[in-house]
Amino acid sequence: MTTTTLAALVPLLPFLGAVAGLALGRTAPGFVRPLAILPTLTAAVLAVVVAVRQGGGRAIDAATQLTPTGSVPIDLALHLDGFAVLVAVLVGLVATCVQLYSTGYLRNDARYPSYAALVSLFTSAMLLVVYSGDLMVLLVGWEIMGICSYFLVGHYWETPEARAASLKAFLVTKLGDVPFLIGLFALAADTGSFRITKILAAVTNGGLDHPTLIALLLLAGVAGKSAQFPLHAWLPDAMAGPTPVSALIHAATMVAAGIYFVARLLPVFAASGAALTVLAVMAAVTMVGSGLAALAQDDIKRVLAYSTIGQLGYMSGALAVGDRGAAVFHLISHGAFKAVLFLAAGVVIHAAGTNSLAAMSRMGGLARRIPDAYWTMTVALLALAAIPPFAGFFSKEAVLVAAEHTAVGDRAVAPAAAGWTVLIAGLTAAVLTAAYATRLWLLAFRGRGAEAPDHGRQPVAMTAVLWILAVPTIAFGLTSGVIGDWFDGHALTPSLTTAVLATGVTLVGGLVTYGAWRHTTALAARTPIGAVAAHPGAEPALVEAEAMTSHTAAYGTIAAAADPADPGRLLLGPLHRHAVTGFHLDALYTALFVRPVQQAARLVRFLDRTVVDTYVNGSGAVTRLLGTAVRRAQTGNVQTYLGALLAGSLVLAIAAVVFANVNAGS
Repeated sequence: MTTTTLAALVPLLPFLGAVAGLALGRTAPGFVRPLAILPTLTAAVLAVVVAVRQGGGRAIDAATQLTPTGSVPIDLALHLDGFAVLVAVLVGLVATCVQLYSTGYLRNDARYPSYAALVSLFTSAMLLVVYSGDLMVLLVGWEIMGICSYFLVGHYWETPEARAASLKAFLVTKLGDVPFLIGLFALAADTGSFRITKILAAVTNGGLDHPTLIALLLLAGVAGKSAQFPLHAWLPDAMAGPTPVSALIHAATMVAAGIYFVARLLPVFAASGAALTVLAVMAAVTMVGSGLAALAQDDIKRVLAYSTIGQLGYMSGALAVGDRGAAVFHLISHGAFKAVLFLAAGVVIHAAGTNSLAAMSRMGGLARRIPDAYWTMTVALLALAAIPPFAGFFSKEAVLVAAEHTAVGDRAVAPAAAGWTVLIAGLTAAVLTAAYATRLWLLAFRGRGAEAPDHGRQPVAMTAVLWILAVPTIAFGLTSGVIGDWFDGHALTPSLTTAVLATGVTLVGGLVTYGAWRHTTALAARTPIGAVAAHPGAEPALVEAEAMTSHTAAYGTIAAAADPADPGRLLLGPLHRHAVTGFHLDALYTALFVRPVQQAARLVRFLDRTVVDTYVNGSGAVTRLLGTAVRRAQTGNVQTYLGALLAGSLVLAIAAVVFANVNAGS
């Protein structure tokens, strides 16, 4: 087969698996798991073959017209460059691991067939985004991911948290998609094509008439999809979905799509210095704000969610300084270790019977119960904190080096102000990342108290994938010196200055957090925390659903716990109560958007029921009264009808005579 044929099969196979899984889910449930795993696994293998054949060389393009439009044509096109083929490998690997993990995590779930089909469809949509060479076809995958996330986040629809989270995720991302769609049409109007290659050629030749407007419209959609400030608030709440879904969304699909889109069309954004500056500020606020919020969360998955927002901020920062190689390098590195973190968190929640770090800090021996999750999560947290030689160190360094070069004027793609903004925010976020990663590890695995409940050994399907994903978490960064050809030929190796500086501030963040934990941990024994453990013998998915409900019941919120033994509370001080709510962004949106819309809806209802209905009902009443009056005249008496006829004729005759005399006199 040709490379383009293999590439076409990569998104097609998971799609066919999804259709078959939905069709056979009720009639032949024994086929559901093979249909979930095998097409995705085959797509991952084919993605590797495509990557090897592409080899980081010249991009491979193929296209056929999908439909004539009368103006700008829409093509079914493939664009396979180094970025696309490597990201596709990441998507295939993580999706396969998620499907394998889910067979154990939701082994007795009655809705597993629809869940597995939606995961396959989600995977297919992301692969379509990655390989597509036409923006309209890319938009199809973009929107399919949105609807899949709605259903998957709301998988535990019995819980109010899941219902609210799925709706919030859908609405917030759609809020960004409206200007995004307008931006796509404006871009096509300026360049005359939806084909990515033709758009980039037009930009190179100065064919973009409104670069700032188009870039800002597109950034709105990117901010929603990739959870960047100010449209990031949906992602922490999306943790109400099953843990494997969280891993898929955070590591390889939905939130990565926005970053990948900007990387694909970076020359469009680079045509406007103002747009790059806006992107740099957005990235800086996202990095620092999410780091502070992560340090205050009690739900282990919400810590990881805010971590994802911050790491996406690093990727946005790399794009803001014009280095898409560093951005995609960190995207792939982050995808590997973040998948480990979420899937290991699922094992931890099942073993502890709770998602509360406060409760875990009062359990002893949790690390011994789940050695696979303990060791792989430790490695992934080291990668997250950018400790050498793990993958996160090399990819985060690539971002900081790119920012440094822009700041000092060695690279002129973006304004120097954007470089300084990203560099300072990146170093600040490095301290915060080390702090919340250290806090999570200490509270989860160094708890003191009663022994954690023994749930037996975790299913092999859940633990094996952790070690598979741990391999790129450990080794991928070591390839930074030899994979430059896949990333526009840019060097991805760290520089001595940023490496020493970033590693130094990271160690400071970790050591300060450790000191705070040593100071506060004695309070844990004296301050009991409400019981949030679910049934020890239940399957992992049920434990997670009950843990969320129990957490809210015990603490009043899914985000926080009133735990004086929390080192994050000591480190943040009075800022803690603001950070734990995400700096009240939801309250702000409620005041600015939700309440005005609700008030407008109430006004419309009042006008409809009180004003419009009054006129409608009044016209009906008048008609009914006229009908009643006419009905009274219908007596059925022939003499009455004849008398009325004669009287009417007499009146007409008199009227005719009168009018005739009047006319004769005039």
